[in-house]
Amino acid sequence: SDALASDKEKRGFTVGLAINYGGRQDILKAVNQMAREKKIEALDEAHFSELLSTKHLPPVDLVIRTGGERRLSNFLLWDVAYAELYFSDTLWPDFDEKCLDDTLNWFGCRERRYGGRIMKLT
Repeated sequence: SDALASDKEKRGFTVGLAINYGGRQDILKAVNQMAREKKIEALDEAHFSELLSTKHLPPVDLVIRTGGERRLSNFLLWDVAYAELYFSDTLWPDFDEKCLDDTLNWFGCRERRYGGRIMKLT
């Protein structure tokens, strides 16, 4: 039963929609805050991440870009460093349950490397 409970916890996901958000602006805000705190010399990823507006969100595993675009367009520039990027020609209003299932199946076959380590998703 512990195994089932553990597996059940892994099934959830967070969907984030960024309305009026800019990755560059978020990074600049964090840098300016560090400068005001005079902590630039102590810069590390953990502290910097805590200064971003996305600090309350879990790490990004998958970015789905609809509408045929093949760019991030200033979206979560810091947060998507190790995310898988999925590009779909389907427009957002038409991105239905089948499209999402196809995307999640593609994602499930990816080998996550996180900067070197290979982690097969199961």
